[in-house]
Amino acid sequence: MANINLLPWREARRQARKQQFLIGLGATLVAAGLTLFLWDIVINSRIDHQQSRNQYLRAEIALLDQEVAEIRDLQRKRNQLIERMRVIQALQGNRPVIVRLLDQLVRTVPDGVFYTNLETQANVVSIEGVAESNNRVSSLMRRLDASGWLDSPNLDAVQAAPNYGDQATTFKLTVNIQLHEEDQERAL
Repeated sequence: MANINLLPWREARRQARKQQFLIGLGATLVAAGLTLFLWDIVINSRIDHQQSRNQYLRAEIALLDQEVAEIRDLQRKRNQLIERMRVIQALQGNRPVIVRLLDQLVRTVPDGVFYTNLETQANVVSIEGVAESNNRVSSLMRRLDASGWLDSPNLDAVQAAPNYGDQATTFKLTVNIQLHEEDQERAL
């Protein structure tokens, strides 16, 4: 039998396949490297773009924060003005009540009684004064109770006042202000 040696042909073929595999492997590595490089460029450009957007948003948020602070300041000033207006309106509404109260206090004072101190808190008037006698204090309380603007007089203290006379007394009493419906609406 004839002896045919096919080894060199197979060896050359192996070498060619090995060379093709290495070329394919190199091309794949180059393509993968190129793809990674391009992917890195694309991702970095997207990151840069997003960072520039974020920076723009931060700048706009800072501007909006300033505007919000300005709006809060304006709202605080507005609320202060509204509160001032309410106080002024309450004073304006109470002005006729105060005049009527003082008028009633003058009308109810009997002869022989004079006031030394008047104080008001909410709807309560505290009165201090001097009377010629206890009967004058009783008369004052009856007149206050009969008044249309004053209600529930309450005598807190009565003391002798020898400085003003033999039967003179100092007194302290409180009386409630009775507001009519139209005066209550004005006061509010």
